[in-house]
Amino acid sequence: MRPKILQIRKGILESNDLAAQKLRKDFSQKNVLVINVVSSPGSGKTELLTLLIKKLITNGLKVCAVVGDLATDNDALRLKSSGAPSYQINTNGNCHLDANMIEKSLKKIPWKSADILFIENVGNLVCPASYDLGENMRIILMSVTEGEDKPLKYPTMFNSADICIISKMDLSKAVNFNEKLALQNITSVNPDIKIFNSSAKKDVGVDKIVNHIISLIK
Repeated sequence: MRPKILQIRKGILESNDLAAQKLRKDFSQKNVLVINVVSSPGSGKTELLTLLIKKLITNGLKVCAVVGDLATDNDALRLKSSGAPSYQINTNGNCHLDANMIEKSLKKIPWKSADILFIENVGNLVCPASYDLGENMRIILMSVTEGEDKPLKYPTMFNSADICIISKMDLSKAVNFNEKLALQNITSVNPDIKIFNSSAKKDVGVDKIVNHIISLIK
């Protein structure tokens, strides 16, 4: 039975990749920078994104956001407080967003006039790694409360990311976070990844991320 399972999976991914290619072409034509943000649950994605978006808007950029969750629209409502048009995708049990979900959600937000579109993916470090959403770049969050060996446990996701943000740095001493070991583990999986430390609660390190994102647009 295994070959049949593999064939079905291959077909699903091929269909997704075709949809993602179309999205990427559409995004490119409108000069929209699309950032897919992934992490495990509870890493602080929404809190960090809310602050990032506020700062990007303050810098004169137009930002939209799409949020994926199994249920509720809580995160989209939180992101709307940043001033960015946001739309919630409820996956109804699916552990990831796919390109077709993104395509449908774009009808709900004014993305064509935006400079940046953030996609906050479902909290999961396995399934989202395989799904191209037409993004320009992928950011992975890793909170200090998750442990330094997260990249070694989920190498595919960390290897697929362009940027790693170590979040909740204000808690690093409380949880005895070994930053040197964490950096070693991250770069052992992905030597080319760019790493930022941050604390959204304390607004530490966020401006560096904002400046980097702005540099990608100019």
